[in-house]
Amino acid sequence: MIPHSNSSSVLSGLLLISVAAPACAKAQGEPAPLAPVAAFSTQALAGKKVGVLPLTLVVADPAVQADSGYEPYRDRRAGLSRADSLIGEALLGRGPEVPWVLPPELRKMARRSGGFVPDPDQMGQAILRSPKLVSIPDPLRSSMRSLLAIADTRLAFVPASLGFSPETNGQIRADLSVVLADTRTGKVLWRSLALGRGKLPDDALNAALAALLPLAGGQ
Repeated sequence: MIPHSNSSSVLSGLLLISVAAPACAKAQGEPAPLAPVAAFSTQALAGKKVGVLPLTLVVADPAVQADSGYEPYRDRRAGLSRADSLIGEALLGRGPEVPWVLPPELRKMARRSGGFVPDPDQMGQAILRSPKLVSIPDPLRSSMRSLLAIADTRLAFVPASLGFSPETNGQIRADLSVVLADTRTGKVLWRSLALGRGKLPDDALNAALAALLPLAGGQ
C-alpha cells in the first residue's frame, strides 16, 4: 500500500500542463486547433503502484464506423482490448517510473479472488467520464476499492471513455476521457480529456495519449 499517502498530497504533486493550441489561422478546409490538454505528470507518482482499469466504452461517429480503417474496432470486445493495449503501451513507455498494474493483471487477480472482488470489466467505470463527478459513486467506489486493495494500491487510473469522430480534412479525432481516483477516499483527484488526430483510429488515439503523457524534456 502507499505509505500514509492521502488524496491532498497526491493531488498537490500532480502537474497539469496546458498544451497551447497553435495561434496561426487554420487553412481553408482544415479543422480548428484542438483544445488544450491537461497532461498527466507520471513523475509525481514515481514508485507508487497505480492500478489501470480497463476501458469499457468506445463510441464512434457513423462516418468513422463506415471507414475501412475502423475495422479493428467493429467488434466491441476486440476494440476495447486494442484500446487497452495502446493505453498500456503508452503508460509503460512514457511513464516507466510508475509501477502500473495493467488490466490483464487486474483480471487475473480478480479471477484468483474466487468472486471476492468484481470483474474489472463489469464495474461501470465509464460513469466517471462525467466532468461533474468529483467523487466516485457507490457501488462503483466499493468495487474499485476491493479490486485495487488486492493489487496493493489505492490509486486508480481510469480511461473512462473513448470516442472517434471525423474531421473536415479526412482525419479522425480521438477523445479520451481519463481520471485518476483515490479508491480509499472515493475522490477524483484529476481528470483530463485528451484529444488527438490521425489518419486511422489507432493514430488518433496514440496522438491523444502523446498529448496526455508528454515525455520529460519534450523528447
